[in-house]
Amino acid sequence: MLLEKLVEGVLRVQTPLGPRFVKPVFAERVYLLWLFRNFPTLPANVLSRRQQQRIEGMCQKRGFVSHFGIGRQEEFAVLGTLEQRPPVDETSQARSIAAGIRDAVSSLAVDAQRQS
Repeated sequence: MLLEKLVEGVLRVQTPLGPRFVKPVFAERVYLLWLFRNFPTLPANVLSRRQQQRIEGMCQKRGFVSHFGIGRQEEFAVLGTLEQRPPVDETSQARSIAAGIRDAVSSLAVDAQRQS
């Protein structure tokens, strides 16, 4: 299995649109095997800035491989899975919740004024 990963392994990147696959060159496959040696799946935020830049560069250079079918994913040796979730901006999330509450209260106030 290790030899198969070295020869034809792919990096799986979990995106909001679903999994995408990158076909790295040999040296990059060795690096990814080392990076994912203890955990098969890693969130992007646990990687160092240098590791993130290296993987981003790999994705930009190689691009995502688009010909992987849903049923064929098991045929390929996956070096590791990188979870790339969009960052959560807590301040904008809190503002949107506050705006929703404010809108609900103001609509109730308007209804109360109409009834009186």
